[in-house]
Amino acid sequence: EVQLVESGGGLVQAGGSLRLSCAASGFTFDEYAIGWFRQAPGKEREGVSCISRYDGSTYYADAVKGRFTISSDNANNTAYLQMNNLKPEDTAVYYCAAERAGCNSVVVTTRIGLLYEHWGQGTQVTVSS
Repeated sequence: EVQLVESGGGLVQAGGSLRLSCAASGFTFDEYAIGWFRQAPGKEREGVSCISRYDGSTYYADAVKGRFTISSDNANNTAYLQMNNLKPEDTAVYYCAAERAGCNSVVVTTRIGLLYEHWGQGTQVTVSS
């Protein structure tokens, strides 16, 4: 059974940091691209970042560039999203997702990323002002 389990969310003040983790099981981790997405109340789910399974290239939505860093640990089947200098507008449920097809800028800037094959249950991130 494929499982993606996010953790690391919480409440943080503006300017603070959080590191989200995505623990994967049930599939060959290094054969999949991993993406992070988020959904704020009343808004559509949107792409945040993804990491390519081919060469480890990373892509970011403009709203998080320079503040968020995606990484993956293939040995432990875990992906991470380091979030620094958090802003109130980063408040959302954050989801990790896996897809064999890959990752590029289109995944994080359009709704195409929402077609990713496997999804976690999400973790809440709340940033207070």
